[in-house]
Amino acid sequence: MLVGQQQRLQEDIREIVAQHGHDRSALIPVLQELQKRHTTVSDFAMQVVADELGIHPAEVYGVTSFYAFLRQPTKGRFVFRLCRTISCELGGKSRVARQLENDLGIAFGETTGDGRFGLEWASCLGMCDQGPALLVNDRVYTRVTPEQVHQIIDECKSTFGAHARQAAHS
Repeated sequence: MLVGQQQRLQEDIREIVAQHGHDRSALIPVLQELQKRHTTVSDFAMQVVADELGIHPAEVYGVTSFYAFLRQPTKGRFVFRLCRTISCELGGKSRVARQLENDLGIAFGETTGDGRFGLEWASCLGMCDQGPALLVNDRVYTRVTPEQVHQIIDECKSTFGAHARQAAHS
């Protein structure tokens, strides 16, 4: 990363921290906003966040490595992240996973050829009492059944189509 880019990122992180607060409890909201603005949380960004919040960089890394949606660049316009905790497993996660793979035509860790859909596992979405839980970009779906998968994909397709039509008329 070039020095100018690092300075801009550092300024952006300071702005985000100012919005969310300078204590440890702001860590996840700061990282979420950083992810939204920059699509990934780099090692440099983790260090700056740690410095700004006055915490050890290992704490920032621990959070970003636990929550998959905070550490990787987005793969696909719509990224489906299915929780793989034991509570979601007991709720029928395996059946939902098979349906996602069948309907999207890809396996977990892959992106469709057109770049519209990505499929990933998530360590935990914090919805253990409402599993299986699915995160599609910023939207959480709970108590997901295989029958609902097709409808969720159709919602994404219609959203994508609306954005494409809007962009064409701009």
